[in-house]
Amino acid sequence: MKVVLLAGGYGTRLSEETENKPKPLIEIGGMPIIWHIMKNYAGFGHIDFVVCLGYKGNKIKEFFHQYFLHHSNVTYHLGNGSMDVHETFAESWNITLVDTGLDTYTGGRIKRIQSYIGNETFMLTYCDGLADVNIQQLVAFHKQHGKKATMTSVQKPSRFGLLQSDPSGLVQTFQEKPVEESAWINGGYFVLEPSVFETIQGDKTIWERDPLEKLVHEQQLMVFPHKGYWQCMDTLRDKQLLEQEWETGHAAWKNW
Repeated sequence: MKVVLLAGGYGTRLSEETENKPKPLIEIGGMPIIWHIMKNYAGFGHIDFVVCLGYKGNKIKEFFHQYFLHHSNVTYHLGNGSMDVHETFAESWNITLVDTGLDTYTGGRIKRIQSYIGNETFMLTYCDGLADVNIQQLVAFHKQHGKKATMTSVQKPSRFGLLQSDPSGLVQTFQEKPVEESAWINGGYFVLEPSVFETIQGDKTIWERDPLEKLVHEQQLMVFPHKGYWQCMDTLRDKQLLEQEWETGHAAWKNW
């Protein structure tokens, strides 16, 4: 089953990092976040990827073009221009990199890779967050209900601590950044039937609006609730949090 990655956005809220490179190449622990996402899927046996490129997409192409060389031990024979590869540490992934336009919206990017999917069920997620979603259980859930689409939902932690106090001002309870029990949001990690392409009109279609709303209206969208780890990377603060979790050995998304 192919995995489609939306990797074309500008990443404007991370302008400190994205001025010279696209958001999917922002590094966590010395490797781009797109690599972490792909490693996570590969940990469940999914190694066929279709990447929707846009802003600075050539840099993503260059990263994967050079990946094998950068992760191999080699001998160069400068006289004839040949190279011997002694051993490689590169993954055996299949990666299709598709230019889906600089200003194309998320739905349009999905529509543009339709020919690379064919008539097969596929997965889809964003390149701006990490999670420990059990992909095997997600796919099994999708196959069981038989609908056109499955969306993984997550509970977003509050940015601030919550407290309760009595009338005098004495704090009775305090909880640092609690999970908001009622706030379930789109966490990505979709499983989709190829019929969802029919809900997308063109480049200016936002996947999260008309297509998903149409699937809801048709009663064809199911939710896979995920109560485990999920962290987006929208800001520099988010990036620093992910970096800290990786460096301290608490990277919950790491399944390899």
